[in-house]
Amino acid sequence: MQEKNKLQEVAALFFKLGCFAFGGPAAHIAMTEHEVVEKRGWMSKQEFLDLIGATNLIPGPNSTEMTMHCGHKRAGKAGLFVAGICFIFPAVFITGFLAWLYVEFGSTPEVKPYLQGIIPAVLAVIASAVLKLGKKALKSKSLIVLGSLVLSGAMLGFPEVYLLLGAGLIGAMYFFSSRQKSSNVVFPILLFKTPILASKATSLSIFLTFLKVGSILYGSGYVLFAYLEGELVNTGLLSYSDLMEAIAVGQFTPGPVLSTATFIGYQLNGLSGAFAATAGIFLPSFLFVLILNPLIPKMRKSKFLRGFLDSVNVAAVAVMAALLIQMGMESLVNWKALLIAILSVAYTFGVKKSNPIFTILGGGLLGALLHVLF
Repeated sequence: MQEKNKLQEVAALFFKLGCFAFGGPAAHIAMTEHEVVEKRGWMSKQEFLDLIGATNLIPGPNSTEMTMHCGHKRAGKAGLFVAGICFIFPAVFITGFLAWLYVEFGSTPEVKPYLQGIIPAVLAVIASAVLKLGKKALKSKSLIVLGSLVLSGAMLGFPEVYLLLGAGLIGAMYFFSSRQKSSNVVFPILLFKTPILASKATSLSIFLTFLKVGSILYGSGYVLFAYLEGELVNTGLLSYSDLMEAIAVGQFTPGPVLSTATFIGYQLNGLSGAFAATAGIFLPSFLFVLILNPLIPKMRKSKFLRGFLDSVNVAAVAVMAALLIQMGMESLVNWKALLIAILSVAYTFGVKKSNPIFTILGGGLLGALLHVLF
């Protein structure tokens, strides 16, 4: 297939996912796995697992970085940028429009009923991915034990990055049976001090603030809000209620939750602020993936790094499983949520070629319908 056609294929797929990828990073990765591995065969499950494991070790939104890796696999460096931009664009566009509504009219649309249906449906999508990827990742009894320890640590609240790095190092040392020279990979993290934002934020100061956050943000995108509270609320540039509204927008819009930056940037300095915040928060991810992608196959060839990667892969699946359990405990609190979850599981595991997009859309519509009827 010609490179132009491959780029068009990448653009169409990740724009579609960007429009329908609700439910957070774990759900996004599950949907990407369905499209890229099962449906299109762009890569094997092992390659996809390697990408997940490696991506969890660098800063930035993991699911967005996974789309970039997949685009690179299909259409080279150009595919990396096309995939990332197409996945991000729908969320940024919707978030920007909602930011305009909020600034002009002081409110955003009521979407709670849809969210109440989407979240239980997302559980089925994540469960499917955990089972599929877990079968591939759990290659030995030792990895099963390691995965169980990581799952326990995640449930106890240990930071994801420590669990992943710890599992990787323990696994690498355990599986490394003979001495072999290997080089450590060091990923750049920008630790510069951003200029103190004045009472009226400029687009440059907004860009630098979000560039710093995007460069050091580990774990779930929801950690973003802790950073922003310190950077913006505590400095008086943004009210706590405005930040909470931004959080709500990030939760119910499709695609990466980091599109919240667009909403906040618009609040701070209009359209130019929205562009500055969006560019700042996502730019580091493109650079990190560009550096990391060529190194992953080399890691697989090294005996030491192969053990490291296999262990990180297991840890990544365990972290997804922990997230699934925690989301289930928090969301399955009434009969409506339980019903939607049961129907979503029945469709996901009962239909041979079930589509995660239909699962999530169906959950959202059913949530709204149950809200109206009951």
